[in-house]
Amino acid sequence: MDRTVNIGPVNINKSTFTVIAGPCSIESEEQFLPTAQFVHEKGASLVRGGIFKMRTQPDAFQGLGDQAIALVKKMKESLQVPFIAEITDPRQIDLLMPVVDCFQVGSRNMYNYELLKELGKYQIPVLLKRGFSALIKEWVKAADYVISSGNEDVILCERGIRSFEGPLRNTLDLSAVAYLKAHTSFPVFVDPSHGTGRPELIIPMSKAAVACGADGLMVEVHPNPDKALSDGFQALNYESFGSLMDQLRPFLSLMNKELSHG
Repeated sequence: MDRTVNIGPVNINKSTFTVIAGPCSIESEEQFLPTAQFVHEKGASLVRGGIFKMRTQPDAFQGLGDQAIALVKKMKESLQVPFIAEITDPRQIDLLMPVVDCFQVGSRNMYNYELLKELGKYQIPVLLKRGFSALIKEWVKAADYVISSGNEDVILCERGIRSFEGPLRNTLDLSAVAYLKAHTSFPVFVDPSHGTGRPELIIPMSKAAVACGADGLMVEVHPNPDKALSDGFQALNYESFGSLMDQLRPFLSLMNKELSHG
């Protein structure tokens, strides 16, 4: 039986399709607020934005941290839309709780069982991304850590795995999505931004995600990807995101799904 997960007013179930969109990192008010408004107007039900960022390079932009909280509050007051952000440390829970409607656990933390157990103590949905090289069974067991502490509102997110492929950042494993939908009750989302690392592939991979039974997407959108402080090379600009949303609708109709509404 498929699980239903509510993120604020957004109901994630087998007949809906939920789009999460926004910048990889919150960089400034001028970057974040217009982007949040744009993606929401185009049909995204949740806004994303990195407050704390885990980066491979220690000198890379790590997010605004505490400074981003006021910007998120301003966005939510204006748009009345749920917000999702990555949590990288249990010590961030109290800071993020007032503004976050869903905690995102990134690939690097899929095996952070202490973080997962701590998040399980709160009745806030958790979107759990697959580890870089995680087996499907390891991913599902990681989700079970959250559930074992009392929180059953877990969404799995396929974000690509490492392979021998050269031109792509990762290999998007859509067969895992189909498998999970057939053999588990979890809602399953797809992140084609990280999954490919190439913006020209996001729209076709999003269509494929719909076809294989995904319940939603998480995509990165930036007003000027060339000037983004993190992952700009894989972000959609406004025009491309608008095109994505326009092209998704007929595919959703074929799968008897409709965009969820916040």
